[in-house]
Amino acid sequence: MKRLISPIALVKEFGGSYAKELDIDLCRADSAEIQKWFLAALLFGARISGKIAAKTYTEFQSAGMISPEKISNAGWNELVRLLGRGGYKRYDFKTADKLLEVSNILLQDYAGDLNVLHCLATDSPDLKRQIKRLRKGACDVTVNIFLREMRSTWPKAQPLPSKQTVQAAKALGLIANDLADERAILEALKAAAQEDGLKPEDFPDFEAALVRYGLAMRKKA
Repeated sequence: MKRLISPIALVKEFGGSYAKELDIDLCRADSAEIQKWFLAALLFGARISGKIAAKTYTEFQSAGMISPEKISNAGWNELVRLLGRGGYKRYDFKTADKLLEVSNILLQDYAGDLNVLHCLATDSPDLKRQIKRLRKGACDVTVNIFLREMRSTWPKAQPLPSKQTVQAAKALGLIANDLADERAILEALKAAAQEDGLKPEDFPDFEAALVRYGLAMRKKA
């Protein structure tokens, strides 16, 4: 198996964590910062460009519309307006519904705090189930986007790598092509990152870089 690029070089070339790019600090497990990343993940989870999702997030941040309370109190029309300003027009009505639904359930069941949700989860699979209980707002794609960057923040955040991540890793020779088991793939990716000198807390950067590489290759194709 010939590696075309090292994990560290991949991060340098394609960029790492999406949360860091948005100036979201997940290191201290601060509830407000985690909520920021969850909102961003909800936006990134739609079939829309990453640039539009990031721009839309900054519109919400500038408006102070981050917390479940603020989103719930803002109402549907204000959410549609902010989504439109970010360029989310194709999905603005649907996404406004989603944001209101998720925020209301967070407030009702978890006191508006995602750290409470994590605390109540019994293990990694249950954490995923708890997030998906937030109804249609948290599909598999959204949950994976959110949890992969929470690995170093929440002990129970251990999602399996996405199909896109696996394809990128195999294309770059970072894992064997015949490796099929998702858990074995995750361990192989962690081993590759460690061998290259990446700290465990920096693994989300490597995983995000693989996603970025996959998106770049898809766009090029």
